[in-house]
Amino acid sequence: MSVLEIRDLHVTVETEAGETPILNGVTLTVRTGETHAIMGPNGSGKSTLAYTIAGHPKYTVTSGSITFDGQDVLEMSVDERARAGVFLAMQYPVEIPGVTVTNFLRTAKTAISGEAPSIRQWSKDVKESMQNLRMDPKFAARNVNEGFSGGEKKRHEILQLELLQPKLAVLDETDSGLDVDALKIVSEGVNRAKEKSDMGVLLITHYTRILRYIKPDFVHVLVNGRVAEEGGPELAARLEDEGYDRFLAPAGTDEA
Repeated sequence: MSVLEIRDLHVTVETEAGETPILNGVTLTVRTGETHAIMGPNGSGKSTLAYTIAGHPKYTVTSGSITFDGQDVLEMSVDERARAGVFLAMQYPVEIPGVTVTNFLRTAKTAISGEAPSIRQWSKDVKESMQNLRMDPKFAARNVNEGFSGGEKKRHEILQLELLQPKLAVLDETDSGLDVDALKIVSEGVNRAKEKSDMGVLLITHYTRILRYIKPDFVHVLVNGRVAEEGGPELAARLEDEGYDRFLAPAGTDEA
């Protein structure tokens, strides 16, 4: 069983005003096969949590710990985290000029597995996954995310997820900018990947609509860099009705 353990995590980011606290003591455990939804208002630290787990250099951990399968994640480089089985689907996927989707995927699979997959089987797997995600097969020969629409970029993130089969998937607002049809297709891709590898999922979202398709086992509400409330799927339904107002400080108070 793979386990991600986050203990009393404090994270800052450098701004013009100096080091600004973003996460203020987050504690969380995600086990194999579990789906955890991280919800909260804008600016609550959701994406900071995702990028800190992945190792983005913009964020500084000032105290606390992150371990994965007992290993100290904070001592790992970004590529070491990926090889250990940690996957990040970004809210704003970047373009990689000069690198085709096919080469990118096969190189990533080789780096994670330690050996190159057979071309015949790999081509079959890529084609099948692209069909499931309603991706035009011509995209395999295009440069990564170059000229892709927002929805196409998100589908490409889930294509990576299906093919790389990580132990833990951190999905940072994968539903952002998707129409209803694309949301359903992307969600189905996440569910397929989860069925194949029984991975743990940390699903970061502002809205509850994606939770209609990807069912969470646990819901955590992040407010001002702290977990303000935890519960099961019923908590997400409550947030749908009530919003985040009851968690927010009265007007006039200063919040990071």
